[in-house]
Amino acid sequence: MADWNASPFAISCGDPAGVGPEIIGKSWKQRVEAGLRPFFAIGNFADFENLAGVPAQKIDQPIEASETFDKALPVFHIHDAAAAVPGRATMDSAQCSLHALEIACGLARSGDAGAVITAPVSKTQLYKIGFRYPGQTEFVSERFGIARENAVMMLAGPTLRVVPMTTHIALRDVPEHFTERLIIACACAAEKAMIRNFGIEKPRIAIAGLNPHAGENGNLGNEEQRIMQPAIVKLREQGMDITDPLPSDTMFHEEARRKYDVALCPYHDQALIPLKTLHFFDGVNITLGLPIVRTSPDHGTAFNIAGQDIADPRSMIAAIQMAATAVANRQIHNN
Repeated sequence: MADWNASPFAISCGDPAGVGPEIIGKSWKQRVEAGLRPFFAIGNFADFENLAGVPAQKIDQPIEASETFDKALPVFHIHDAAAAVPGRATMDSAQCSLHALEIACGLARSGDAGAVITAPVSKTQLYKIGFRYPGQTEFVSERFGIARENAVMMLAGPTLRVVPMTTHIALRDVPEHFTERLIIACACAAEKAMIRNFGIEKPRIAIAGLNPHAGENGNLGNEEQRIMQPAIVKLREQGMDITDPLPSDTMFHEEARRKYDVALCPYHDQALIPLKTLHFFDGVNITLGLPIVRTSPDHGTAFNIAGQDIADPRSMIAAIQMAATAVANRQIHNN
């Protein structure tokens, strides 16, 4: 088996017209104070060679990253083109981001990369070049042979971890996709991830109701009784520590958060609003259910500020740190 713990991390460039190259470079500049292990960027070298205060160096093999890391940002060059124009997403910048993501997955599969960290992409641009996935999470899961329902997105910060059980779909479509099978799959992935990636031996899982006040005993909707409760009964029979459906408006204050390790939420904004309120600058997207560790900063391409040297790297730094924590815990728990 490949020794992922000894391999440098691969960071795909994201859309190079966005802030991806900048936050990767700034993360490298803070490598010592942030305690970051060696990593290398994947993309067009031209997008990295003129970053403010960041010396960049091409590498031919990932293993060279560890030797280069102390003196320069290692860049695995994969896309010959002129540097992207900050803020101007193009078909070429989308092609570069997709190529970098594909290479990062391949290097992780072979063990040449210890984890995959993905900088933000523009899905609008990716769709123009034939990308057929809701996001990078689904692309990565397919590359590792994992069914989409088993590759679960978690957003995590220092005081809160959340799993949106449905993700990038319209709110009106949530009830149709919200099934007993989905709840069980997400809960099992979350429990396993708490053990493997975070070292929590007996995770406490909270689950938010779909409706206001968790349905008010069926008076404000019956999904809690009809769909959620049967799934919870089955999960408890498996030994899982999981709550009954909770009103989502009372489960994210400080005292409530002390009672659980991860919260499952039926829909996207129900999970991401509290996470981004608490951890807008240090939240991390981590994909559960994969044979490798994949994290990402919890923000977008920020085309509006690209090229101005004002992008905040804290979420990228947190993504690199969380990847290191997950890799180390997986070694302890034998992957």
